[in-house]
Amino acid sequence: MPERVPPTVRGGRPTLAHLSHFAFFLVVGASLVRLARLNSPLCWRIATVSLLLALVYAGGLKLLDRLGPLGRGTWIPLLLVLWTLLIWAAPVSLTPDYVWCAVPLACAALRVLGGRSALAAVAVITVVLVLALVRSHGPSGTELVLIPAAAVWGTVALYRAQQRDATARQRLIEELRDTRDILARQQRQAGVLAERTRIARDLHDTLAQDLAGSLMLLQAAERDWEKRPDVARTRVRAVADGLDTNLAETRRILRDLTPADVAETGLEGALRLLCARSDAGGTAAHVRFRSVGDHQPVLEEHAAVALFRVAQSSLANVREHSQAVNVLITLRRQPDQVDLEVSDDGIGFEPATILLTGSRTGRGFGLPAARARLREYGGDLHVSSAPGGGTTIRATVAARPRLPMVAPLPPVTAG
Repeated sequence: MPERVPPTVRGGRPTLAHLSHFAFFLVVGASLVRLARLNSPLCWRIATVSLLLALVYAGGLKLLDRLGPLGRGTWIPLLLVLWTLLIWAAPVSLTPDYVWCAVPLACAALRVLGGRSALAAVAVITVVLVLALVRSHGPSGTELVLIPAAAVWGTVALYRAQQRDATARQRLIEELRDTRDILARQQRQAGVLAERTRIARDLHDTLAQDLAGSLMLLQAAERDWEKRPDVARTRVRAVADGLDTNLAETRRILRDLTPADVAETGLEGALRLLCARSDAGGTAAHVRFRSVGDHQPVLEEHAAVALFRVAQSSLANVREHSQAVNVLITLRRQPDQVDLEVSDDGIGFEPATILLTGSRTGRGFGLPAARARLREYGGDLHVSSAPGGGTTIRATVAARPRLPMVAPLPPVTAG
């Protein structure tokens, strides 16, 4: 027997299921009050069956998630048996009081049972309803029979439409979640590919070319070693100087690959150290860092590393292309986000072209890959530049406010 999914409450508003439960207990409660007023032995027996019906209905609702398919399949027939017994045991004058229980019972059958089983249960409810009304009003009360039957099947149609809408909504939510996961994986893969491209270009543009030149110098020095030893020694010294530069470049590449400073000193400390190294390394005449904001938001380590990578990439582009004299890196801390702004007074560029094709050097993230990575953490990347007008790169990531420290409670001592 297929398991049905009960309708849920959205936004604190009652659904059709809640309204049907309310209607059931309202009908049963009003009938019990009327039976108590009549105060006859038959009425008390009917009240006992009515109370038993209400208890079985309430117990089924309470334990619905733990009953399992077999228990749910037994709950509906038991309700129908008690309801039928109640209608036929009650005097004719009391029959209309219990007829309207057919609507919430039909909703319960649709909620719990599968398609064909639910329709069979609703058909049984309709037959019992019609027979009870014919017994109560006779064959001439056709309009009195049609109104409750139409109410039952109208409720059935409305309930089925709500179930279809809920199923379609859930399917759309699952598809949206799957699409979001796929996009996140693709963005991560794009970031990995961009990082691999950056490493390959760094190695090709620095180490590979310099090592090839050093090899050529050593081969030339070997040929000149006996006939022109001074020239050979000069070439060997040039190779040694080049290898020293290559070693420094290799250490820079390794430092870019493993930003341990972020984990050890935090984002602000890592950025201060990065600016100090860039200033000493000649990235620009003046590389300054400042921190703005007194808030202490909680930032994920991966988001902090993403901001640090943006700063690295921006400084690498400044060193290679911007010809800037002054560079300012600003870290702004707000309750719900952290901003990183890198500004320089260099030659600038056309942002639209770079955002479509990647970074100017292939170093760092590359602007499109950086934007995709930042969006994974609820942020974004904005570039403002113009030829001859300097460049400003602003990266943001989402954060959550740091919870205030709660003073410990004083120790409780026995008085």
